[in-house]
Amino acid sequence: MEEKKDRWAWLKRSDHNYLVPFVIVSTTLVALWLLFFAHNSVLSWIGATMEERNQQKEMARLQQEIEEMDREIKNLRDNPDTLETFARETYHFAAPGDDVYIVE
Repeated sequence: MEEKKDRWAWLKRSDHNYLVPFVIVSTTLVALWLLFFAHNSVLSWIGATMEERNQQKEMARLQQEIEEMDREIKNLRDNPDTLETFARETYHFAAPGDDVYIVE
């Protein structure tokens, strides 16, 4: 009767005692390299994800600011009194016959 061959018999030999620690150390070093030191490492991926979130928040804030400015521009175009008030307050314009006092 034929004996069943052990496919891992070569690994169990006493002269291969170095192989398992070598594989473990090599795998650990490659994993550490990929996690921390490679160009596309996990740390750079996390940093890029955080930067993307910050950029999206900034875009949303700027979009809201643009919408507010558009509403203000529409209001200034539609209402001449509002335009006059805006010009007087922002650019210190005065109508003819107004007394202007400068307070410092």
